[in-house]
Amino acid sequence: MINQTKTIFLKFCYFSLLILLISCKTDTTKKEDLSEKNKTEIEVKKDEQTTLKRIVFFGDSLTAGYGLDDLEDAFPSLIQNKIDSLGLGYSVVNSGISGETTAGGKNRIDWVLNQKPDIFILELGANDGLRGVPLSETKKNLQYMIDAVQKKYPETKILLAGMQIPPNFGQEYTSEFKNIFPTLAKKNNIALIPFLLENVGGVPSLNQADGIHPTKKGHQILANNVWEVLKTVLK
Repeated sequence: MINQTKTIFLKFCYFSLLILLISCKTDTTKKEDLSEKNKTEIEVKKDEQTTLKRIVFFGDSLTAGYGLDDLEDAFPSLIQNKIDSLGLGYSVVNSGISGETTAGGKNRIDWVLNQKPDIFILELGANDGLRGVPLSETKKNLQYMIDAVQKKYPETKILLAGMQIPPNFGQEYTSEFKNIFPTLAKKNNIALIPFLLENVGGVPSLNQADGIHPTKKGHQILANNVWEVLKTVLK
């Protein structure tokens, strides 16, 4: 009777061990399958990112979204949302740096162009104007950046964001500064966003306490100003 009981117990142990081994194998298989699935999904996402065309916003604090609680509220991100909603194959890159001047942009343009932009939106010059930088220098730097893009990527479409400033340095300086942008756009045969801050600049309710940087609502208007020109280029 004891031997019979012992035999039954051993059979039970062997059976339990077999179940355990099968369970472990099944669990391992599931983990491997899951790992393969995750790997595949990552590869698909990488492929999608590779095939997307790139829109680079190259600018200053306006592009960077200075002062906003969430940088997703900055106008380049709002443009990305618009593009996604329309199912267009573009990925927006925000290359804005607060305080950037045209001289600063000139110094970092080569680094930004390490990857090809299909559309390049140049938004610089405002800080030059607010600091009274000689107009010839601002114009020369902007032309340098336009040349850099066109030389390296002739097929890249360039949009130049027009800017205006308060008459802190006199009416003549202010007027000539404003004319830099349409002049360069015409000379280089590139698209012009007439005035990035149209319907926002000088409107207290649409700007932060400094009176210079747009609020969340202000950025929505900036996005519309950009989109009016960008949509024609995307077509």
